[in-house]
Amino acid sequence: MSSKVSVRFNNVDFSLEVLKRKVRMEGIFRIYKTKRYFETSSEKKMRKRKESMMRAKKKRQAQD
Repeated sequence: MSSKVSVRFNNVDFSLEVLKRKVRMEGIFRIYKTKRYFETSSEKKMRKRKESMMRAKKKRQAQD
């Protein structure tokens, strides 16, 4: 889970935006939030079921 961003032409602002985009696309913040606190097995099941429903909903919308 390492992301590298190179700074070109001393343009740090653009590189920071690229880094933020990569972190968002990889889902690092989402993983960090879930690992932040202990999650019981019932909470895991509910979260996974909810994520599954969201994926199915997204897939159905893409088909339409």
